[in-house]
Amino acid sequence: MSDPIYAIGDIHGQTEELHRVLDLIEDDGGIDAQVVFLGDYADRGPDSKGVLETLVAGQQAKRNWTFLKGNHDRMFEWFMQRPPLHDPYMLVDLYWLHPRLGGDTTLGSYGVDAGPQRREKDVQADAHAAVPKEHVAFLEGLKLSHTVGDLLFVHAGIRPGVPLKKQTEEDMLWIRNEFHDFTGAHPKLVVHGHTPVRKATHYGNRVNLDTAAGYGEPLTAAVFEGKEAWILTEQGRQPLNSVAAVA
Repeated sequence: MSDPIYAIGDIHGQTEELHRVLDLIEDDGGIDAQVVFLGDYADRGPDSKGVLETLVAGQQAKRNWTFLKGNHDRMFEWFMQRPPLHDPYMLVDLYWLHPRLGGDTTLGSYGVDAGPQRREKDVQADAHAAVPKEHVAFLEGLKLSHTVGDLLFVHAGIRPGVPLKKQTEEDMLWIRNEFHDFTGAHPKLVVHGHTPVRKATHYGNRVNLDTAAGYGEPLTAAVFEGKEAWILTEQGRQPLNSVAAVA
């Protein structure tokens, strides 16, 4: 039996939920448990600053934690560059500070006013004064994927039919339909977030752990031993919701 590895879905500024699932992981696997965070640490929820403080503290304490980059983390990282960068994948009327994406809430957790009547250059200047350099460096250092045995951890997914080494950053951060609609086998079981679902679900070739914490729903942590997987609850390990075997 493989050593257990734990994964946490999209957090989106929900500090209390993050600490709840970290406690579940410690109860199941101990203080040295191997944990992979699937990205989207900031935006929408009330305390992106607190989430990043927790993750950075774990990184500095050399916890056995691996941090992946989500599309929202890259938007935050790019906003902090001079001049700020905008993700060309987004629709033309959207930008990171738009309430639909939640950058305004992220900066609000640092005490920065990102209201619509302010100029972006002034908001960015305030952000540079308020956001700790350690948080920016954390965002800049995030990985795009992580492989352990038969498992591939990635934020959004992969493009079917493309070798793992040739996957693009854009797909790993943004892909949806082409990945979700594919029912064949991937080179590895893909563990991802990015697209909210009502329950963490095993689709045969992939496992989705984004259970809409960004919209106020409970955060999900799962444990994997080889390709076997369970979600963690206050009552212990529970089977993952499962649909459709691989074609």
